[in-house]
Amino acid sequence: MRAGPPPHAGGPALIQRRTVSALPLASPDSAPSSGADDPQSILHEIFGYAQFRGPQQAIVDHVVAGGDALVLMPTGGGKSLCYQIPAIARQRAGHGVTVVVSPLIALMHDQVGALHEAGVDAAFLNSTLDWEQTQDVERRMLRGEITLLYAAPERVNTPRFLSQLDSLRERGKLALFAIDEAHCVSQWGHDFRPEYRALTVLHERYAGVPRIALTATADALTRADIVERLQLEEARQFVSSFDRPNIRYTIVEKKEATTQLLRFIEREHEGDAGVVYCQSRKRVEDVAQTLVDAGINALPYHAGLDAALRQKHQDRFLRDEGIVMVATIAFGMGIDKPDVRFVAHLDMPKNIEGYYQETGRAGRDGASADAWMAYGLQDVVNQRRMIDESPAGEEFKQVMRGKLDALLSLAEASDCRRVRLLGYFGEKSTPCGNCDNCITPPQVWDGTDAARKLLSTIYRVQQQSGISFGAGHIMDILRGKATEKVKQFGHERVSTFGIGDDFSEAQLRGVLRQLIATGALSVDAQAYNTLQLTDGSRAVLKGEVQVMLRESISSPAERKSRREKSARGAPSPAAATLDAAGQARFTALKAWRGEVAKEHNLPAYVIFHDATLAAIAERAPATLEDLQGISGIGSKKLEAYGTDVLRVCAAF
Repeated sequence: MRAGPPPHAGGPALIQRRTVSALPLASPDSAPSSGADDPQSILHEIFGYAQFRGPQQAIVDHVVAGGDALVLMPTGGGKSLCYQIPAIARQRAGHGVTVVVSPLIALMHDQVGALHEAGVDAAFLNSTLDWEQTQDVERRMLRGEITLLYAAPERVNTPRFLSQLDSLRERGKLALFAIDEAHCVSQWGHDFRPEYRALTVLHERYAGVPRIALTATADALTRADIVERLQLEEARQFVSSFDRPNIRYTIVEKKEATTQLLRFIEREHEGDAGVVYCQSRKRVEDVAQTLVDAGINALPYHAGLDAALRQKHQDRFLRDEGIVMVATIAFGMGIDKPDVRFVAHLDMPKNIEGYYQETGRAGRDGASADAWMAYGLQDVVNQRRMIDESPAGEEFKQVMRGKLDALLSLAEASDCRRVRLLGYFGEKSTPCGNCDNCITPPQVWDGTDAARKLLSTIYRVQQQSGISFGAGHIMDILRGKATEKVKQFGHERVSTFGIGDDFSEAQLRGVLRQLIATGALSVDAQAYNTLQLTDGSRAVLKGEVQVMLRESISSPAERKSRREKSARGAPSPAAATLDAAGQARFTALKAWRGEVAKEHNLPAYVIFHDATLAAIAERAPATLEDLQGISGIGSKKLEAYGTDVLRVCAAF
């Protein structure tokens, strides 16, 4: 399924209900009837799209008919439509309210804001509402005036809320439960939230109400856990392709990570919106300041910042252009900003699910985007240590080690990254031509001899000294560097001293990463990250296991950005093919959209996506009829904004 602009977008910090005065349509008979309750009519009338994408139609039809569903669809694939259209259809058919379980306030605000813009009565219940506002929402819900109500799992499970749901069910006014970010229910998922476990009450207490669970990321183990925990054994499963062909995957060897990041942004994404993920709060602040000092419009985001400041930074990221958000994983879930051109990782995630979810926030509009990661030996050590020091049971640790191994395998791969990534989710594919390994195939070398020498050095040093040492010291011995520490312990007399002087430090670090990744070597976090031989070391020492490695490249060759310099002035990838007059109209439309978004306290893309503005600019409409049929313009938006759009276009 081709990735494209998501047919939904974000919203404000606090949504207020608005009414928009109707504007006359040039030809009202040409638009679908507002009373139509079939999904295709709703798609066109409300959301302004001509047809469903991929499996959306089958999912919507199944849920509208009252079936349960588990939906796995990549970020940007249009998951929200899979429950929003059934909610509207079932409400029009008299079934009442749809309850959407959502884990984050930002996600609720975004979805509700977009629905209001499309003319759908939606609301949320969360901590941003005062008591009077909460009561108003509850009263409207119980009167059946709300089509979609968003609430966190903690609220859904309260006796007060459940009693309100009981009242709706008794009157036949409970249409559907949509459980978004369903991977949160699984302990094997990358973002486990215990409060999701209590959602089994929805099946047990409201067995006749259909449920749809949705997630962008779940391997087979996580998927099975979702089914079991949410009691979806009878649900139909819809698993889309995980491929995001517009994203280019690049993983570089970490040397001076912040400098590498700066070089990447300056060469590839000057002036673009992006997200940079770091593991610690301090690193987030340091990197953000470094980017600011380099003239990049960057902001920090982590859980340690004041809540008001976090919200301010998030709002700026959503509303302004060209902001780079430097963040921990506390940032990102439910962020629908379509024009994020890159996601960078300065520290390795815990597993492929986390990596996929985070990189998937780039390129939601379908235009070219980058997923870039710097990866090094310390990342392997840190992730192994976090698992080993976890208070979790051994079974859980084993699963987490397996997930980490899969990510390490992706990082060390010399073949197509996308084939590896999709293979993890059980999807077969062919080399993509759009990852670093496909674009510039790396050289591969046989590191077996270096691996044996490393392990032999570790063994002999431990024999002589009776204690263990870290990676740097072992490499100094192997390469024959008589440092003060080497002399202090007399390790220049070890028989392996200097026998690896033909290997570079970068090569040996690559060998160490592979040995740790495969379990042939371990790191003792309790003893200052010293290296320890394992049962798996024996086969490598005996030469029974071959260690093949990608050639170390500390500074990749400079490559040309996919956006030619002549196109640097283009306001958006969506408008790159427009002629000069079209570009002028597009620029004017963006300026108008910015004013409207500011007036409504909304991100600009909630009003119209860039792709919609580009289509308007290309068509150069003179009448409201000319705007009909442009993707992303539903009947409500045509009424609300049509005349203004024509006015802007008329100036050119």
